[in-house]
Amino acid sequence: MKVSRRSGVAPFAVMQILAAANARRDAGEDVLNLCAGEPATGASDAVRDRAVQVLRSGSLGYTEAMGVPALRREIAAHYGRWYDADVDPARVAVTTGSSGGFVLAFLAAFDVGDRVALARPGYPAYANILAALGCEVVELDCGPDERYQPTVERLMEAYYDGGLDGLVLASPANPTGTMVAPAELAALAAWCADHDVRLVSDEIYHGITYGSGGGAADGAGAATAAHHLDGGAVVVSSFSKYWAMTGWRLGWLVLPDDLVGPVDALAGNVALCPPALAQHAGVAAFSDAGMAAARENVAGYAVSRDLLLARADELGWWPLAPADGAFYLYGNVARSGLGSVAYCERLLAEAGVALTPGTDFDRVRGGDWVRLSFAAAPDVVARAVDRIVAWQATLPA
Repeated sequence: MKVSRRSGVAPFAVMQILAAANARRDAGEDVLNLCAGEPATGASDAVRDRAVQVLRSGSLGYTEAMGVPALRREIAAHYGRWYDADVDPARVAVTTGSSGGFVLAFLAAFDVGDRVALARPGYPAYANILAALGCEVVELDCGPDERYQPTVERLMEAYYDGGLDGLVLASPANPTGTMVAPAELAALAAWCADHDVRLVSDEIYHGITYGSGGGAADGAGAATAAHHLDGGAVVVSSFSKYWAMTGWRLGWLVLPDDLVGPVDALAGNVALCPPALAQHAGVAAFSDAGMAAARENVAGYAVSRDLLLARADELGWWPLAPADGAFYLYGNVARSGLGSVAYCERLLAEAGVALTPGTDFDRVRGGDWVRLSFAAAPDVVARAVDRIVAWQATLPA
């Protein structure tokens, strides 16, 4: 029987490593898992308590395709509090995680054959979803000189090389943790609007940012494309990272007017509605208690980040990408003499530490890089660094 060509996307290696780490842990081995971008704390008590109330009420039928009105209102109000952005709840679409949001946004905004740009290194699911939908992925080689982020100059090169229909921007980015400043975002958004290029802004790590002194920054700490909706921009965000609700599969889109109707129609056909329990419980994430718990999590990430930067010379992963936001350290391990895949396989087998090879994020240079997630508890991160440093010392010079 036929298997579609569109399904021939590369697997996400981090999920395979996660499975291998879990298998070793189930076999009784002491494994420190720093491969997945998953907060160790889980959802706050405020969210869990609300979920219990909803479960007992029995009101878990289908919701509106774009999400329950109460949650859409809370999300819109959140943009006013954090960004001073006036967002109409009618522009908010609640989705099945940010992953579901990307599928809806890409389906609504792009046709088969459209050329969509994104930074390399970057989150692999962008390219894989776009490819599965028949779009042409245009990788922008964004290195340390660009702080691993797209620039207007890079966009101009791609535009004149064959045209562009879209740009996927992530700030803070996975795997590098780098961010674009408000002026840079404004310039990118203006260029996209002027050239009829749809900007899709991944903002799922907003709130997980760090001040110049190394501590956790207050509030969002990052610029939002919600200020550029009139230019056609789309915002993608999620409860998974800042609110530590990965398994709840709850995200959202903030849409320009021309995509509200298409996304509504697509959402009702693709999934009927996002998970009802997660939606009702998600309202509590914006409560005082829910926000306080999220801020406490970010303070813990800041402790781990400081520890990693203080021991960067011991790790020897130079160069390192600036971890301005998110909870990743992306570093070069070429001096180990191992490719990143072999490095990660041996580190797990011989030292019990799970990392992600850079090949997940960069098919050209990723063989020299690894990503460490410091979303785990600070003591776990500290123990992992001890093991990595000791294990690297056993490698041939």
